[in-house]
Amino acid sequence: LKTVGIGIYAKSGASTVELSNEIKKKIKEVKKTLPDGLDLEIAFNRATYVGAAINEVYKTLVIAFILVVLIIYLFLGNLKAVIVPAIALPVSLIASFLGIYIFGLSINIFVLLSFILAIGIITDDSVIMTDAIYRRIENGETPLVAAYKGSKQITFAIIATTLILIAVFLPLIFIEGISGTLFRETAIALSFSIVVSSFVALTLSPMLGSKFLTKKINKNFIIKKFESWFLTFSKFYQETLSVTLNKTKTITFFIMFVIISSALLFNFSKKELLPMEDRGAYLIIGFTDEGSSFEYTEEKAQIIEERLIPLLQEENSPYKRFIMRVPGFGSSANSFNSFIIIALLDHWKNRDQDSQTVMRQAIGKIVTVPQAVAFPISPQSIRVSSYNKPVQMVIYGTTYEELEEIQKNVIGNLRRNPNLSRIESDYSRNKPEVTLVINKNKAKDLGVSTESIGRTLETLYGGKKVTTFNKLGKEYPIILQQYLSDRRNKEGISKIFVRSETNGKLVSLVNLVDFKEQGTAKELARYNRQRAVTISANISENYSLPEAIKYLENTMAKVAPKNQITWKGKSEEVKETSNELFIIFALSLLTAYLVMAATFNSFVHPFIIILTVPLAIFGGLIFILFLNSSVNIFSQIALIILIGISTKNSILIVDYANQIRTTGKNIESAIKEACNIRFRPIIMTSLSTMIAMLPLVIGNFGPGAGEGSRLAVGSTILGGMIISTFFTLYVTPTMYLALAKNTKRIDAVDIELKKELR
Repeated sequence: LKTVGIGIYAKSGASTVELSNEIKKKIKEVKKTLPDGLDLEIAFNRATYVGAAINEVYKTLVIAFILVVLIIYLFLGNLKAVIVPAIALPVSLIASFLGIYIFGLSINIFVLLSFILAIGIITDDSVIMTDAIYRRIENGETPLVAAYKGSKQITFAIIATTLILIAVFLPLIFIEGISGTLFRETAIALSFSIVVSSFVALTLSPMLGSKFLTKKINKNFIIKKFESWFLTFSKFYQETLSVTLNKTKTITFFIMFVIISSALLFNFSKKELLPMEDRGAYLIIGFTDEGSSFEYTEEKAQIIEERLIPLLQEENSPYKRFIMRVPGFGSSANSFNSFIIIALLDHWKNRDQDSQTVMRQAIGKIVTVPQAVAFPISPQSIRVSSYNKPVQMVIYGTTYEELEEIQKNVIGNLRRNPNLSRIESDYSRNKPEVTLVINKNKAKDLGVSTESIGRTLETLYGGKKVTTFNKLGKEYPIILQQYLSDRRNKEGISKIFVRSETNGKLVSLVNLVDFKEQGTAKELARYNRQRAVTISANISENYSLPEAIKYLENTMAKVAPKNQITWKGKSEEVKETSNELFIIFALSLLTAYLVMAATFNSFVHPFIIILTVPLAIFGGLIFILFLNSSVNIFSQIALIILIGISTKNSILIVDYANQIRTTGKNIESAIKEACNIRFRPIIMTSLSTMIAMLPLVIGNFGPGAGEGSRLAVGSTILGGMIISTFFTLYVTPTMYLALAKNTKRIDAVDIELKKELR
């Protein structure tokens, strides 16, 4: 069908979903005024993906909340006990909207993913508080006394974990670029929810515990069976702990093994700026030769479209429609040798294949059109650049001749790499150009001036407004110009005549000029006000963008070591993000350590606690590989969050061991008792976090909007928590016994001060 397309773009800061809804209302109004035979409909709507992705996160949020509440009920076996964390959860989440409002954030996928992460984190404080109170009630204390003593016992651990989590998120606020924007939103949303959850745990939870918790309850068969199983599991842990507690060398070597393995896993992991997302469409970007006409390019685009249309008619076809445009979008919008085809897919729930699979199946129909270069790409989940290739390297030079020679050698080297394809430069002398050289002697002999020839060519090829005419009150220009078909080839020159000033006769321009055909550059690019060329390339599925960047850097070091280079688009973001990740990770780790040192008034105890971080990172990277995810912006955020949440379990053990030591018990008895008492809350809170991540992981097998980002976050946190929870129960007590045996009791300063004050 012949159509006219209208592209509507949202302004910066505008809501895509709200704008889409407003446009739909306007379309209904406009449709009523259209004449017969005309129709107006939405062909492509980015809000469809955004809305579907947000709905998926909403569903995940509800499922995670229900699962977390069920886990808490399973452990405590008391519906009244579940009320405490169940109330704390929505209160904390709702209050975190205040932070979103203060910092001017919007409710987007990143913020909603933060809330899912928060479900597993913010319930921890209330669960730990509830468990401390409930344990005292089980031991015979009244609810009021249990609430008072239990809250007093656990307050330090809650404050310490809150401060550490905030300290971990603090450096994220100062990252620049697209990564910084996304990190910042997560940090702000999580920080507010964590602060509020701690406040709720220290105030609302003890109050509710004193009112609702009772010892006398009738437990059902499932709860009794679970308690019996958990008691057996707890005894098994105590027995194995006694065996490993004095294996300091073994645990030390294990930690070193984990750190080295984590570094190796990180190097082997697939790295990308953003995960591949099924956005319900894919794009076909195409080009014909430089200088090609609109009609020629349209013909090539139609060949691809005609090859794809039969796919619409197949049974259970994943396709919805195809939209073709000549010229293309973005930087190609003014080039008649470019085109774009948007392949719209059916709704995610109506198809079994994701967009990547569908795209791969159609690639043979796309790339085999003669005299055209076309390739399919997936739309970016977050726009960091136009629809350009992922690899974009800018080379600076003093002259374009020098740059042309350098790029020739660089491209020659790059073509030896089978993982790079469609290697091109923005500087190439392939635009056909015909130069007319006036034969001044002939022109003089025939009485034709150079000025006359120039004016004639300017008018016929460039166009000249000679007058205007009015029709129905509108003024239209009359432009004198040669026919379009004659302007497109040099044969049209033969139809041009100029008048001789000596005899008044018309002289054919062909007799007065010589033709010189040559290739020229379409444009002379500059970057940062310097002469530059940009070399771009696509990469294969199994080749990461950081690997490609490293390969290009090595190539430049061999070919032109003196020339400066920089990066554009995705390459620039990956380059900046990869460097920032290590800096931010180190800063988060250092900040967390210093905060713990100030909180515990010791450098030894924080070091023991921080040893759990490599365990979490190791687990996160294992699951990234196991679930075929990648190290991207989403998983990087998850890895940094793991620094905070992985230390929680260790803090519970170390803090309680320190408290027990004040009663006069030796360090070994103290750490054993601390592990025994804290075993249930550690398993309970860790399982809550893991269960909250399960919908993110399990719900992402098959096509779905935003599944890539959810899988990256969910798999990293889930893997990190599984590995760190299990091994923390052995690593922390063993290292505490080895390193903290020479530390003073936490009340040593108070005792010394009392002696001196006597």
